[in-house]
Amino acid sequence: MKRVRIYKPGDYKELKIESFDPKEIKPNEILIETYAVGINYADICVRWGVYDSAKKYVGWPITPGFESSGKVIKVGKEVGAFQPGDEVIAISRFDSYATHVVAPEHQVFLKPKNIDFFQAAGLPGVYLTAYHALFQNVVIRPNSKILIHSAAGGVGSALVQMAKLKGHKVVGIIGNPIKKEYVTKLGADLVISKQEVDWVQAAKKFSPDGFDIILDANGQSTLMDSYNLLAPIGKLISYGFHSMLPKKGGKLNWPKLIYTYLKTPKFNPVHMTSKNKSLVTFNLSFLFDQKEILKEGMNEILKWIEDEKINPPRTTVYKFKDVAQAHRDMESGNTMGKLILDTL
Repeated sequence: MKRVRIYKPGDYKELKIESFDPKEIKPNEILIETYAVGINYADICVRWGVYDSAKKYVGWPITPGFESSGKVIKVGKEVGAFQPGDEVIAISRFDSYATHVVAPEHQVFLKPKNIDFFQAAGLPGVYLTAYHALFQNVVIRPNSKILIHSAAGGVGSALVQMAKLKGHKVVGIIGNPIKKEYVTKLGADLVISKQEVDWVQAAKKFSPDGFDIILDANGQSTLMDSYNLLAPIGKLISYGFHSMLPKKGGKLNWPKLIYTYLKTPKFNPVHMTSKNKSLVTFNLSFLFDQKEILKEGMNEILKWIEDEKINPPRTTVYKFKDVAQAHRDMESGNTMGKLILDTL
């Protein structure tokens, strides 16, 4: 049995692969042999030591990871919905970068039969983030205009599909024009490459009256422009700050981080009230104990997948031993869809 362990914040060399014995399961828990593990940008922030919930719930050392797929090996005596041999998707508050994962029953779901284990492992982190952003944080009126940053990424591609599923007009923002075809196929009405045009002016041309919803994980570099593009009663949903963080090298640039933090826009509620605009933020890692929220989101997502109303994530698969390369590639910003570790 193997897992990735991080003993102190740092670059890729801090990702240590070691042997371990899974903890004894509690009556409401399930032991799963994983076949695949999803990678999220949050895992990189954990490695850097800047992910608050990692400090709050675990500390050092830590095994990163929120999502995995595999087969049930053992169930606790109070578990009623699963049995050994079931093919499942598991959500965990960290500890997923491992060949064996223990999760409470309410964080385990049957894998749809029409997707493979790699696709399944890539579902929870990004699809739950997208679902929570669109359907559990705000009320979206019919035929809304929605702008999505990083539209080719894991969360972005899920957001595009879910917004189109509900009949909204969608603009996807990408950083590299090679991603345009991919986002167009997801259903976006317009794809804007920041390398080719002024994205703000292109967005204004598409919707001169502004956007009802804008989803932004960039942070300081686009947050104020996004806010200014909102229509009256529009909502800016912020769920990340990627532009504050390095694209290569694996180490934090603390002077840049401090500078961009200080340059991050401050939103005055008096001004927001007069403009009739709102800012909404969230961090999915604090919601794992919210059983009804998780159940509602995952059940609807899995039903959409089974009914082929939305597509499973596009995946790039790495061997377990190549976890450092996977982190390096994710940091670069040049990937599309989900990065997955093969744990077999």
